[in-house]
Amino acid sequence: MSVRRRPLAVALASLTALASLTACGASDVATDQVAPKGQKGAGSSINLGPDQKRVHTAKVDAIAAKLPEAVRKRGTLSLGVSTGSAPPLGFYATDDRTLIGVELDIATLVADTLGVKPEFDAVSWENLFVGLDSGKFDGVFSNVTVTEERKDKYDFATYRLDDLAFEAKKGTGWKVKGAADVAGKSIAVGSGTNQEKILVDWSKENEKAGRKPVDIKYFQNVSDYYLALQSGRIDAYLGPNPSAAYHVAAAGQTEIVGKFSGAGAGLQGKIAATTKKDSGLVAAYAAALDHVIQNGTYGQVLKRWGLSSEAVAASEINPPGLPRTEN
Repeated sequence: MSVRRRPLAVALASLTALASLTACGASDVATDQVAPKGQKGAGSSINLGPDQKRVHTAKVDAIAAKLPEAVRKRGTLSLGVSTGSAPPLGFYATDDRTLIGVELDIATLVADTLGVKPEFDAVSWENLFVGLDSGKFDGVFSNVTVTEERKDKYDFATYRLDDLAFEAKKGTGWKVKGAADVAGKSIAVGSGTNQEKILVDWSKENEKAGRKPVDIKYFQNVSDYYLALQSGRIDAYLGPNPSAAYHVAAAGQTEIVGKFSGAGAGLQGKIAATTKKDSGLVAAYAAALDHVIQNGTYGQVLKRWGLSSEAVAASEINPPGLPRTEN
C-alpha cells in the first residue's frame, strides 16, 4: 500500500480524547493496543500500530476485467481519504505516518480483488470531491453518504450502513427506540449536524404529545462531550455510530443504547465508494464489494473495528439517497 502523507494531528488528538480522556481506557505503547482498563488479550483490544496485519484477499480475474483498460494497465487505484476522519474510519497509526482504519481496510480488499495496488491520498473533505471532479482520484472511500444531490455528479457502490448512535453510561438500563424515550433527557449533539435535526424534531414531537422536550446540549470538542457524559451532566451523546462504537470498545464504561439511520425516519442511509459519474469504475467496485462480502473478509474487517452492525448484505449501485435539500 502506498500512502502520500499529509499532517493529521487532529485525528490523533481525537483518538486520545475518545480512548483515554476519562481515564477509562488504556493504551499500551509497547504493543500499540488500546483497550478498556484492565482488559488484555485477543479480542479485547484495538490495534493502532503501523503493523496492522491487514485482512487481504485474492484477485478475481472476472471482476478485475470490469475495470477500465487504462486502470488495469496502470495497476494502481488512486483513492482519496479525508484528513478530517477519526477513529475508526481513517486516521494515522501510532507512528504518525501510516494511515489505518476501516475505510482503508475495505478499500484494500476492493483493490486486492481487482488486482491493483491502492494509493491513498489524505486530503481535506472538500478536496475529496475536487479530486474526483478533476480525475485525480479513481475513487473515494471516506464515509461518504449517498445523497440525491451527489448522485447528479457521482456514482456510488455501497458498503456500510450510515447510522447514528446514542451513547450512555454502561448499566443504565435505558434504551432509546423513539422520541418518547428521550423526553426530558439531557442529550448532547453536534451543532449543524443531521443528528441535531433529528433530535430537534423529536423534541418538538414530544412537546406536541404533552411530554417534556429534550434538553439539547452543545459542546466545542469531542473530549467535552465525553467529560460531560462521565460526570453525569448529560444522559447521552448522539453522534456517528462508528465513533461511538470505537469509544465503547476503547474506553469500556459506556454503551450504545439506541441506533438509528443517519437519513432519519423512512430511509436507511448508506455509505459508499464514490467515483466520478460515468467513469466506468462503479460496476467494478460493486462487484468487488459483493465478492468480499460473500467470502467473509469484509465481515472480518468490520469485526476488527467494532462495526459489524453496519454490514450490508450486498453492494448497491446508486440506491435512493438522502433527499435533496430545500433552497
